[in-house]
Amino acid sequence: MKMLNKALAGLLAGASLLAGNAALAVQDMPGGPAVRQLNLTEPVTRIAAEIHWLHWMMLILCTVIFVGVFGVMFYSIFKHRKSKGAKSASFHESTTVEIIWTVVPFILVIGMALPATKTVVAMKDTTNSDITIKATGYQWKWGYDYLKGEGEGVSFISTLSTPRDQINNQAPKGNEYLMEVDNEVVVPVNKKIRVVLTANDVIHAWMIPAFGVKQDAIPGFVRDTWFRAEKVGVYRGQCAELCGKEHAFMPIVVRVVSQEDYSKWVEGKQKEMAAKADDPTKTYTMAELMQRGEKVYAANCAVCHQPNGKGAGTFPALDGSKIVNGPLKDQMDIMLHGKNAMPAWKQLSDVELASVMTYTRNHWGNKTGEVVQPAQFTSGRAGTYPAGGGAAGEQKAADAPAQNPSADKQAGVAGNRAAG
Repeated sequence: MKMLNKALAGLLAGASLLAGNAALAVQDMPGGPAVRQLNLTEPVTRIAAEIHWLHWMMLILCTVIFVGVFGVMFYSIFKHRKSKGAKSASFHESTTVEIIWTVVPFILVIGMALPATKTVVAMKDTTNSDITIKATGYQWKWGYDYLKGEGEGVSFISTLSTPRDQINNQAPKGNEYLMEVDNEVVVPVNKKIRVVLTANDVIHAWMIPAFGVKQDAIPGFVRDTWFRAEKVGVYRGQCAELCGKEHAFMPIVVRVVSQEDYSKWVEGKQKEMAAKADDPTKTYTMAELMQRGEKVYAANCAVCHQPNGKGAGTFPALDGSKIVNGPLKDQMDIMLHGKNAMPAWKQLSDVELASVMTYTRNHWGNKTGEVVQPAQFTSGRAGTYPAGGGAAGEQKAADAPAQNPSADKQAGVAGNRAAG
């Protein structure tokens, strides 16, 4: 028994030591929450600073009222208790008291309402913006389109970049755990940024505490908000509306840079987009679609269906799935229009959709040998689905000029086997 107690004590001591070391290892997150943070996030916009001032003003005012009211009450109870022979006063009304307890609360309410109303009105004034960005909430990521101002035409999807092994407790968690993305929103310092918000599926909310911004993104509606960051840096937020299974996995990261650096970023982003421009009329090879499809799957599908295609919870496995191995029409219809927990993926390009569909139909244990071309999704969006499988697609690939002869040859063999 003594040995058992000693062993338990040793285990507890070791666990305490590990917990202590882990706590010491935690550091303030750049642009995010600080260790043992009690106050609101440090403001970097005028609106956020006003929100801080209102918070402390009302907290102090309410504390004074609380202490005053309860102080008088407890003093009266103690000073005029029956055991000391106190007798209640006999009077019916006091005009002075009536005036005081009417006028004083009125002044206090007006004193709180005026600055609060001024701040709320300023929060809603999105006019005269320098740059307008559309933010679209998806389950579970954000899409950004620069609509007006320098950077117009830039668009990208911003997805959580925390490695899955950290989320599954298979690796040490990084300092920016669940608050890091693959594509940050970049804006210039001291410029008014209008953010237009909507959602593709359910209600999301775009929130950056350091900016004093929180605005719901509602399907079928357009809302807007704005901010003007006064300090260069990285600022982090999250979706603030419970939106489903991966709600905690759709962070928001905004990088505020100098005007010169912003112009360089815009130029680089435009070149990157031009280089990645997809041609939906081109006939792609199996190898090209598989390579692209793997990336599209990892960015959009793996979070629900798992990287190994085995599915999780309400999300079915794709490995061996009847849909994935069945008629093209059925899978294309689900990808374009959604079904049950599966959202519609119309926001992806025809090339991306064709790539990921080809990938799922020819990966893991799925060996259909079928190649889905972007043109088939172009027709599918119009309601005309392909009747056949990948043999037709393979024939198009065979007729097209070869860009990768060895890959084309392998793809043709696979298509012939599927057709045979």
